[in-house]
Amino acid sequence: MKKELNFEEALEKLAEINEKLESEEISLDESVKLFKEGLELSRLCQKKLDEAKLEIQKIEID
Repeated sequence: MKKELNFEEALEKLAEINEKLESEEISLDESVKLFKEGLELSRLCQKKLDEAKLEIQKIEID
């Protein structure tokens, strides 16, 4: 099973994918593959941000 990336790792990989999609001449198939991976990473980042927000809200309530 793959290790889940932390927020910073996922954001870094997302930036790398974005750079590849913007600057390199890649095939359509590779573009779609990278887009899907980027979407998964984006969702992971959003999940991590939501979890951090909830944790902060719990701290503020206590």
